[in-house]
Amino acid sequence: MSTTFDDILARVNQCSKKKLAVAAAEDEPVLEAVAEAQRRGIADPILVGDEAKIREIALGLGIDISKMPIIKETDHEQAALKAVSLVHNGEADMYMKGILDSKTFLRSVLNKEVGLRTGKALSHVCVFEIEGIKRLLFLTDVAFMPYPSLADKETIINYTVDVAKACGVLMPKVAPLAAVEVVNEKMPVTVEAAQLTKWNEEGRIKDCIVDGPLSMDLAIDPTAAQHKAGADKRKIVGDADILLFPDIHAGNLVYKTIVRLATFKNGCILTGTKAPVILTSRSDSFETKINSIALAAVVAEHLQQQKMQ
Repeated sequence: MSTTFDDILARVNQCSKKKLAVAAAEDEPVLEAVAEAQRRGIADPILVGDEAKIREIALGLGIDISKMPIIKETDHEQAALKAVSLVHNGEADMYMKGILDSKTFLRSVLNKEVGLRTGKALSHVCVFEIEGIKRLLFLTDVAFMPYPSLADKETIINYTVDVAKACGVLMPKVAPLAAVEVVNEKMPVTVEAAQLTKWNEEGRIKDCIVDGPLSMDLAIDPTAAQHKAGADKRKIVGDADILLFPDIHAGNLVYKTIVRLATFKNGCILTGTKAPVILTSRSDSFETKINSIALAAVVAEHLQQQKMQ
């Protein structure tokens, strides 16, 4: 089981070498990240974008791109379509955003002809390695789905369980979070959390353990969990792997609190697509970009193994 990003990087070495299609690759931070990913053996990049700018940036950074195929395209929308089509057609395993706006990038992901849509809603998973917690935490959804319905939450759990399993967590514990641990009809989030737990017990939600509603302390802190009334009847007592947030506000607030106050490593991918999608922002660190590519690589391997079964 992976408990750190070093473990995930070690798992990458056990996978077949992956190819990474990058849309609008003429960007310093992205080129630095994909070059390092290639150097570490995580993935081989295919660069789609303005070739002259890509070569100029690479020269300025001292990056050797001689082993990186370049597909010329100066228009960002066309660059995105050409890059995503590589993944759609099986010529690449993962898709990464370069220096183009998120709306254009996501339009390419959802393109009916060459995109990666599955017909299901898309969601975002952020994986954290946090100092003091001896396991990876999978946070969802912190950036994409604003107000997930009960059906959306079921889908999000399924997506995130796949990501956790790709990281070696064979039976992840899922905590549908709320402010309280009891069902209160006036708090719909708690009702939905209880329903997700029931579906898990009935076998509708598989390959995981769902226990909710749970407050954050009961989900992640074993000491706090031991002092809660009824903790002995819980399936999760401070050892949750997946934190399922009731809405994007709760998820985003927790995400930004961790980023500002904790010592951590993280990586993020978009799920619900036919292949892993890396939607990093310019503010993300170099390490986060590398971790996101590594995360996408182990998820791509997991998806490929599923298809073969």
